Amino acid sequence: MIKLARMHPDEDACFYPWIADSEVIQYSLSAFQAMKTPAQIDDWFAATLRDEKSLNLGIYLQETDTLIGYAGISNLSATNRSGEYFILIGEKAYWGKGVGTAVTKQVLALGFTEHHLNRIMLTVSELNPSGIKAYTNAGFVVEGRLRAACCRDGLFHDKIVMSVLKEEWQPSEV
Repeated sequence: MIKLARMHPDEDACFYPWIADSEVIQYSLSAFQAMKTPAQIDDWFAATLRDEKSLNLGIYLQETDTLIGYAGISNLSATNRSGEYFILIGEKAYWGKGVGTAVTKQVLALGFTEHHLNRIMLTVSELNPSGIKAYTNAGFVVEGRLRAACCRDGLFHDKIVMSVLKEEWQPSEV
C-alpha cells in the first residue's frame, strides 16, 4: 500500500495544507505550530532535505506515487548508534488504516539494518492514543514520562518516552 522514498524539492507544496491544518499538526514537530506562510514551509522543507544527520523519507502511496506524509529518524548518532523516530501522516484519509504502524516498522528496519542503530526512541503526546498504539504495535516500549513537556492550545500535557533496542526488535513483513 505504501512505500518510503526520498522526497523531491518540488514536493514542498504538499506540506502547505497539512501544516495549515491544526488537527494534522496537533502532536507533531513544535516548529510546525509557528509556520504560517508558504515561504516558512519552503525554508523548513529545503533544510529538511539537506539535513545529513537525519533520515527523511516521504510516505508515498505505492500505486500512484502520491505523497501522503513523511517519516524518518532524526538526530542520528554514529557514536551512540541511536536516533529519534518521527512521522507525520498529512492526508487524513489514511489515518486509522494501519499506515502509521506499517511506516514505523519500515523505518525501524532501515534504522537497524542499513544504519546499524542500536536504539531508536521517540516521544509521543499522552493525548495521542493512536500514536501510542501504532508505536507499541511496531515494538516500542515505554521508558518514561516527560512531565508537562508539551503545550498545545494553552494547555500543558506529558510526553511519553518510548524506545526499541535492536536486540528487542522483531523483523516482520511490512
